Amino acid sequence: MTFSVFTGLLNKNTYAQASSSDNYLSTIKKKGTLVMGTAPDYPPYEFTKNENGQAKILGADIELAKQIAKNMGVKLKIKSMSFDSLLVALQTGKVDMVIAGLTKTPERAKSVDFTIPYYNGGQSLLINSNDHSIKSYKDLANQPVGVQTGSTQYNLVKQQVKNATLKGMESVNDLVLALKTNKVKAVAVESATGEAYAANTDGIKQIDAKFNTAKAQNVVAFHKGATSLVNAANKTIEAANKSHEFENKFIPAASKEMGTGAKKAKISVWQQMYDYKDYFIKGTEYTILISIVGTILGLLLGILLALMKLSKNILFHSVAVAYIEFIRGTPLMVQIMFVYFGLGTIVNVPALTAGIIAVFINSGAYVAEIIRSGIESIDDGQSEAARSLGFSNHQTMQIVVLPQAIKNILPALGNEFVSLIKESSIVSIIGVTDLIYQLRIVQADTYQGVVPIFIVMVIYFILTFGISRLLGLFEGRLKHE
Repeated sequence: MTFSVFTGLLNKNTYAQASSSDNYLSTIKKKGTLVMGTAPDYPPYEFTKNENGQAKILGADIELAKQIAKNMGVKLKIKSMSFDSLLVALQTGKVDMVIAGLTKTPERAKSVDFTIPYYNGGQSLLINSNDHSIKSYKDLANQPVGVQTGSTQYNLVKQQVKNATLKGMESVNDLVLALKTNKVKAVAVESATGEAYAANTDGIKQIDAKFNTAKAQNVVAFHKGATSLVNAANKTIEAANKSHEFENKFIPAASKEMGTGAKKAKISVWQQMYDYKDYFIKGTEYTILISIVGTILGLLLGILLALMKLSKNILFHSVAVAYIEFIRGTPLMVQIMFVYFGLGTIVNVPALTAGIIAVFINSGAYVAEIIRSGIESIDDGQSEAARSLGFSNHQTMQIVVLPQAIKNILPALGNEFVSLIKESSIVSIIGVTDLIYQLRIVQADTYQGVVPIFIVMVIYFILTFGISRLLGLFEGRLKHE
């Protein structure tokens, strides 16, 4: 989970010379919490473990973070999200620091500040146990290689493996699954992580990658200009480095928690999944909540936009057209990230709220076009008859046109709701605990790749099929009225 290698060693006394005139540390102490951002799919640095039906985030990086928070005199709060979103979350103030096996690079240093290194890690390859053809990175020439996007390993493979086909994925769990299903020849990871996966996953093994590079130096990231926080963290890291606490205490403790060094107990995979039933239930509840609230708000917004687009007022019409075209022309994932991170620089929007907002503003644009077409499908004679009876334009629309239009477009609205259930899965990238988020947790904790995916597929099918049937019954009743 590291970025490209930072080749220059930092002077351990540099932080003592830096200015600490900012108020970042005092602000943290005043609120009493230090928020850490991480992506817990990178054992033994950070991973999840099932404890009494709850996903607990553990790992060597977590222990270091606890020590940093303790020395600052505050409590640690952990936010889990997509790895690619971590530094964005830091820059936009969603988290106070990021610890996720990061390596300092000159490019990243332009946007965030880093501490001195707290651990030097090597590079490994994960390969199938029965593969004896791979001895080092040189044997991967002209082969598909799995790497985490944006990582040090991505750059190393790109630069040093001749004619390699890079298969970049966000999650290491997905990379290991690709390896086991022969989609890639090997997966390049940091050594401690490779050891963890090899020890807990049947059918794969770890070997030294033998890249031509120095060891990766893991660092903690803070907001640009947060010198006081960097200084405080550096004091903790320097003490840990002197006692070799990270490699001699934190990593062994994390390995023990996850069962590194011995395969986990041999129980049925379905028994494993049953033990995680509460995760799937919780994910289903959040998925339904987001879909229902998103649909209701999207419907209200869609009606408003449709009326604005049909309005003879140029301003209203232009605003509606611009909104609809812009939203329909941009991906929902980008919209979610903009609401959470972009608006987050102005207003601190919680992840769940941001997910719901993004879903309903996206749905509203599509619903608007459905409703507009439904309104235009109503014969003009209906409106003329209503006005001849003394109805105002507002009354005509509210009492005569809209009820008939909604009846006509109900099937399309039903399809939009069903689609929303599936599309809402994207909110997991900002840490909303929906079905996909819970899927990642189960995969990370059980080292099972396919079965959790199958279970989530079945849950989504039950939700969408059940709703489709209910809507079908409702439509049938309307036709007989």
